[in-house]
Amino acid sequence: MPTTISEQVSRLAETTAAQPANEIMGAFTREQADLAARGLPAGVIEVGATLPDAELLDAHGATTSLNAALGERLSVLVFYRGAWCPYCNITLNTYQAELIPELTARGVDLVAISPQTPDGSLSTLEKNALTFTVLSDPGNQIAAAVGILTAPSDEARAAQLPMPTTMIVDADRVIRWIDVHPDYTTRSEPEQILAALDAVAAR
Repeated sequence: MPTTISEQVSRLAETTAAQPANEIMGAFTREQADLAARGLPAGVIEVGATLPDAELLDAHGATTSLNAALGERLSVLVFYRGAWCPYCNITLNTYQAELIPELTARGVDLVAISPQTPDGSLSTLEKNALTFTVLSDPGNQIAAAVGILTAPSDEARAAQLPMPTTMIVDADRVIRWIDVHPDYTTRSEPEQILAALDAVAAR
């Protein structure tokens, strides 16, 4: 049986907890608890809303757009924090191994977006041997438009980052399912995404 993202994150947490305490890890632990306590921010885009288009950059720095990346069919859209985030790497690796074969069989694409530079996207692609599209939104245009931006504490990171979010978007850019995670150590599991896809397809 495949290992879930949650199980992999738990093992990472155990390894981290066994290491000597330091100020940086303490800051991230406090930030994680604070974000989880705050819950979903007001203004998160809802199912039935239309996703706006925006200009993005591919992993080689070429300009593209969200509409071009999603194409003309049902797609899964994933927002992640960046190549530096171990939870993101666990998630993207798991999606590559377990989700991509199932999505391919269903004729569904997966597109991942983060605010990192194209160099960071290329690093993510190469480090995780990803076969799906990874794009950069350095200005967080889309994350801001869908209401999933969070401002981490000053001691953790002086930048806005998207809350890890997974969406199912149809050919008309209408959001058919959305799953937002204020606690960035939790993510949409492959089985959740596939169940949601099957439910959307059955409507």
